[in-house]
Amino acid sequence: MTCNELYQAVLNGKSAAMTWEVDGIAYIRNFRSKERLILLGGGHIAQPLCRYGADLGFAVTVVDDRPSFANHARFPEAAEVVCDAFPKALSDLRIHESDYVAVITRGHRCDADCLRNILSGTFPKYLGMIGSRRRVMGLFQLLKDEGIPCELLEKIHAPIGLDINALTTQEIAMSIAAELIQCRRKDTPRRSGSTVLVEEDIDLPLIESLSHSDEPKALLVVLETSGSTPVKSGAMMVVDHNFQSIGTIGGGCSEHSVLMEAYRLIGTTQSRCVLVDMSNDVAEEEGMVCGGQMKVLIQGIGG
Repeated sequence: MTCNELYQAVLNGKSAAMTWEVDGIAYIRNFRSKERLILLGGGHIAQPLCRYGADLGFAVTVVDDRPSFANHARFPEAAEVVCDAFPKALSDLRIHESDYVAVITRGHRCDADCLRNILSGTFPKYLGMIGSRRRVMGLFQLLKDEGIPCELLEKIHAPIGLDINALTTQEIAMSIAAELIQCRRKDTPRRSGSTVLVEEDIDLPLIESLSHSDEPKALLVVLETSGSTPVKSGAMMVVDHNFQSIGTIGGGCSEHSVLMEAYRLIGTTQSRCVLVDMSNDVAEEEGMVCGGQMKVLIQGIGG
């Protein structure tokens, strides 16, 4: 995939990937569109959860049937706020298997309406419902009596959130956010030598810069990491001949040492790999807690 094709793909909300062949190994860097987090209910827990979800990179949609709860003033971080009856809103939203859904409505009846609608269609990647164990058991029994299969109900995270003894609204929202992370990362490669790079975020300005192949620049990509490092594999950075940069591969001494080599390759078609060692005295003097190593690819572009 060319840089321009990558840019067009992410503009259209599609997932894409770039591959680099280095020493006989294919390193694949995925670019995934923001995952959708749907909050069914705009109550007090939804507010901090919307903030946390947005900070984690989710495109958050908040749904409530009360205008005083479903508005952008209440949820400024939300990508979308829907004020409608829950069944109607869910029908319009069309749940996908990549979605994360938190049922945090104000009561038993609304919870049941949401679950009936969701369980009759595509099951999302994550589905959680708030409530005490007694409330959850009662609602699940009602849905079983209506003919909803037990295997579907068993896939619901209920009560929602990791058990961290949360008490306050913010703590409960944090426990839900932690469970979202756990679900998102359960299949993430843990070995730094994996050919599939860990970072998958989309930095649109960086990708747009890459698409302008006639402008001299250099691309830096972290291919491998070992030990403690400031970024994971897949972190990217672009620098041009005016010493302007987009993105980061960690900052500090680790980034500076690679940039010196990158400036030499700007506007060329050459590439090389650099090993950055952060276990030395320089890193300690800068106050960096990292003590690992990074293998960084530098690729000249344009000119």
